[in-house]
Amino acid sequence: MTAMPAGPGDARRSAARQRRTKETEVEVEVDLDGTGRAEVATGLPFFDHMLEQLGRHGGIDLRVRASGDLSVDAHHTVEDVGIVLGDALAAALGDKAGVRRFASIALPLDEALVEVALDLSGRPYLAYALGLAPTATPLGDPPFDPQLAEEFWRALVTAAGLTLHVRAVAGVNTHHLVEASFKAVARCLRDAVRVEGAAVPSTKGVL
Repeated sequence: MTAMPAGPGDARRSAARQRRTKETEVEVEVDLDGTGRAEVATGLPFFDHMLEQLGRHGGIDLRVRASGDLSVDAHHTVEDVGIVLGDALAAALGDKAGVRRFASIALPLDEALVEVALDLSGRPYLAYALGLAPTATPLGDPPFDPQLAEEFWRALVTAAGLTLHVRAVAGVNTHHLVEASFKAVARCLRDAVRVEGAAVPSTKGVL
């Protein structure tokens, strides 16, 4: 993993990360103080659409470029994007001084309702209960297995040091459930990274 830091004197909370393995090549750039502009190309159109939702609704400028062994499985690409994006988020957040830290939302998308709670805790933890059937129909072409959304979030929270709870309250349409979860996490990120003070929001003095 290699870093591409912002230039001297750049106060924006931004970062870039790269990861190259025998299975994938991933490049990610994030700007937490952006306008929600997203440029994504992973070879998986549905996954691209979800990442675009994450940037747009999170108010985060996001650039993702990934190539991987999709002829074998999409798992490697999806997981590695989560790792690199999580690492970039952690780098952009820095010491987290002044951030709001906590956020939660109940977000509807037609018949689907998804609840998300997020803490920039520094402690990786994912509780995921979207209720998708193991036989849920893949989305997009090349196909994105909806079960891979959980693997993406697990990789992201581990690399970023986030506590994340995702729970479906209602819903039957797989697309709606997955998209609502991405939009809900995006809105929580938008709120949690907001700067509203100067101190690190922890009695320990560090997150």
